[in-house]
Amino acid sequence: MNKILEEDLQMIINSGDYFEKLNNKTVLVTGFKGMIGSYLTKTCLYLNDTKGYNIQVIGLERNDERIDPYVANHPNMKIVIQDVAQPFKIEDHVDWIVHAASPASPLIMKNDPVGTVAANALGTWNALDFAHKNNSEGFLFISSREIYGQPYDNQEQFYEDTYGLVDPLTPRSCYPEGKKCAETMCVCYKEQYGLNTKIARLAHTYGPGMSIYDGRVQADFLKNVLNKEDVVMKSTGEAVRTYSYIADSVSALFRILLDSDDIVYNIGDSKNKVSIKELAEILVQVNPEDHLKVVMDLPKDALKGVSPFTLGILNNDKILALGWKPQFSVLDGFTRTVRYLEIERAEGRL
Repeated sequence: MNKILEEDLQMIINSGDYFEKLNNKTVLVTGFKGMIGSYLTKTCLYLNDTKGYNIQVIGLERNDERIDPYVANHPNMKIVIQDVAQPFKIEDHVDWIVHAASPASPLIMKNDPVGTVAANALGTWNALDFAHKNNSEGFLFISSREIYGQPYDNQEQFYEDTYGLVDPLTPRSCYPEGKKCAETMCVCYKEQYGLNTKIARLAHTYGPGMSIYDGRVQADFLKNVLNKEDVVMKSTGEAVRTYSYIADSVSALFRILLDSDDIVYNIGDSKNKVSIKELAEILVQVNPEDHLKVVMDLPKDALKGVSPFTLGILNNDKILALGWKPQFSVLDGFTRTVRYLEIERAEGRL
């Protein structure tokens, strides 16, 4: 196992005393190959390996390509291959469910808006229906800061009960509108059936496991740094984002699933608020010996398929009140990500 990943998993399982609730339970993770789903899955398996928990993990994914050997070969792992937008073909009883399956790449949102909205809306309905039939102990939906949309004038932060504007009549809204529909389903299942549903709205999450080819700006920057190339900006870089390192985000997800009372929480480190331009400047600091610089390359269609939101500051007071403490700055987190990628490349896995 990559040492950066193992350090992250150790940090996650040491972040709270509530993981005992998973002992001898079955956990379903949809989208288990994705960055977030992968960390959730590996955390459960790592608890088995290091603490003797007997967690049975079911991972649902639409194809069996490029499954991590640690996951694929683990005796406590069962893999189900199917489209999340179809009714679940799982006969096992499941105690806890984390629904993480969702297209996250701007390239997919641009080229397949129908599939994107279906995965979020139909996929969540299928997952909730399965949880209800199983009388599951808890259900966590992985949502996004994009459901808030574009803030109104003088709206500096998004709290869990404040919202901006999302235009439903643009194809790019397939992602935020799908997530919003899914959130409403979670509330409805809680109200009508008493299902213990939780919603986590993630800020821009990055780290080991993310693809450097998915078209997101942080992925492009990482690819530049890894290849010892100048960091190329394809916009003016004015958009401001809140970034969260994957290990911090996943520790918050488990806290929400296992140790929270309310239904919805923002996850993002308000201290890690940076513009795209500032992020580029941070990335060139990771390997100073390469003497990289930030350069501008603005194509005519730069904004096509890109999130239109210029601000995305999540207030994290609510999750902090649960006892969550993010550990990594933007520089620290992206440095760890680059080190992870360097190890993967050196060992022939990238």
